[in-house]
Amino acid sequence: MIDYAIDIHKLLYERGEDIPEDLLEKRGKVVNELRIYQEETDNIRQVFQLDTVAKQIEQTRDGRMLLEFLFDVNCMDNVYVFAKSQYECGNYLSATEYLYLYRLLVPSTDKNYLNGMWGKLAAEILMQNWDTALDDFNRLKEYIDSNPFGSALIALQQRTWLIHWSLFVFFNHAKGQDLIIDMFLFQQQYLNAIQTICPHILRYLTTAVITNKQRPSVMKELVKVIQQESYQYRDPITEFVECLYVNFDFDGAQKKLRECEEVLAHDFFLVSCLDAFIENARLVIFETFCCIHQCLSIKMLAEKLNMNPEDAEKWIVNLIRNARLDAKIDSQLGHVVMGTKKLSPYQQLIEKTKVLSFRAQLLATSVEKKVAANHPERVPYWAAQEF
Repeated sequence: MIDYAIDIHKLLYERGEDIPEDLLEKRGKVVNELRIYQEETDNIRQVFQLDTVAKQIEQTRDGRMLLEFLFDVNCMDNVYVFAKSQYECGNYLSATEYLYLYRLLVPSTDKNYLNGMWGKLAAEILMQNWDTALDDFNRLKEYIDSNPFGSALIALQQRTWLIHWSLFVFFNHAKGQDLIIDMFLFQQQYLNAIQTICPHILRYLTTAVITNKQRPSVMKELVKVIQQESYQYRDPITEFVECLYVNFDFDGAQKKLRECEEVLAHDFFLVSCLDAFIENARLVIFETFCCIHQCLSIKMLAEKLNMNPEDAEKWIVNLIRNARLDAKIDSQLGHVVMGTKKLSPYQQLIEKTKVLSFRAQLLATSVEKKVAANHPERVPYWAAQEF
């Protein structure tokens, strides 16, 4: 990183100005530290390169036995320090390799175990290995949820950090929209952390719900949360949902949609969702408006959707063509005539019970964890069935 800073300095000062002495001193210090760390871990790196050791690592699941077989326990601190130095120098691939071995060999009670997990996740994010980053994220989440800290405040702090780091993964992974909804909206401990410490995360949750075409049923749950937290956090994205689903203020929703476009264009995580958000936001405005009116003027709809009448008519035609809208267009009068669609009692029951299975699973998992914590001698029911 010091070399990178020196290169930037050369680009900024093309007239040949001397490199600042403090940068040169820092570079000499970093190079010296790297040399020391490499010498201290040289024997460890040589052991890892042996074929017999590689086979032993693949076959042995007990990290403690493997550590006793390979090294002295105290030498793993040098591995952690060397991995950290590689990370700070920008050698993220090397850092991930040593942090993986460190996590594999040391017990979860080690003083640097949690820091190693955070470092591994950060390095994978910086290398944009999103599948591996998601695996590391889930492993870290499981460790934090087990609450080895003995303090509810520290656990809350760790969950808050995890929520913020998860944005890098969720907004770059293919399954990110579903994952952010499941974690932020339906896992109570993380929803509590958002409501207590970081309500601004509702911006990203709301965007994920609006852009996720596969899960429109979760909007009701989101509206409840937005209403609960409106006293301490509001922004154009949450206000857009509130205007549309709480106040049924279509003029206000139209105004907020313009503001949303500006907000998303300048947000690091949401700028990639801009087109999908505008498209789906127009769709939810249109669907909500259609639930109230049976005959709609295309000109009036164009104003509500921030579109010109010609584009609005093409957009509605595409909705009808793709079977997402039960309607007909009267081109002479410039009207859209909505069809009457009644929801059967069976479909109403399905819509209301969609989330129950997921909540029941979370509740069962929570009960199992509490039983295991209070009665460690008991064998879980699923484990007893295997025997």
